[in-house]
Amino acid sequence: MSIPSDHYSTAASERMSRDLEHTMSAALRAAGGQIPEQVQGPSSTPRRAPVTRHSSRRRTAGLSLIELIVFMVIVSAAVVGVLGALGISTRSSADPVIHKQALAIAEAVLEEVQLQPFTYCDPDDPQAATAQSAAVGATGCTAAASVETIGAEATPPYGPETRLSATTPYDNVNDYNTFSMTGMTDISGTPITGLGEYTVVVGVAGQAFAAFGGGRAIPVADSLLVSVTVTRPAGNVSVTLHGYRVRYVPNALP
Repeated sequence: MSIPSDHYSTAASERMSRDLEHTMSAALRAAGGQIPEQVQGPSSTPRRAPVTRHSSRRRTAGLSLIELIVFMVIVSAAVVGVLGALGISTRSSADPVIHKQALAIAEAVLEEVQLQPFTYCDPDDPQAATAQSAAVGATGCTAAASVETIGAEATPPYGPETRLSATTPYDNVNDYNTFSMTGMTDISGTPITGLGEYTVVVGVAGQAFAAFGGGRAIPVADSLLVSVTVTRPAGNVSVTLHGYRVRYVPNALP
């Protein structure tokens, strides 16, 4: 019985295919799952590398109940702290309207003081407009009682002086030193509606100036610093303005 030659050829081909597959499997294990190109035969079909799967699942995105509660507690504490700070700031800050009213009062009183005469003698002295010094005599005051000093005159005939007096009112800048009032009134004494809670305090003091820019120095006797402070305790407001008044010679009286 004869065996066809093509049978031997087919058996040899199958054996070679098995050998080649065995070789490729060994190469695959050695290469970590990748099939090297050099061991792939012309008739072999490329194999895909196996997909590696993680045994553990990824954690689902989101917050747990405990984390949410902790977050709410922290945010609540922060909000309470911010609101508390804002409350303190609001209570300690002045209302803009009240602050503007206090500033307007201070400006009005400062202007009233600065518009008064600044003479060596009381303006009721006949020589007040021509006096060149505080000395008593022909070029000064007529009497020692009329010589102006810081503060209002307290004795006749030039005092006692007050801001609203009909006979001896303030008539000099330095008369306003230590003046104070609660409840704003105009120069005639008429109360100004809505300003009854404000308190005004005036201070007057000598202020010397050094020579500047080729000018002459001004001695302390010829220059005054006027300070006006307005407060309103209910609104936590305090405003202070400063102004200067220099003596003019000759002294023009209104």
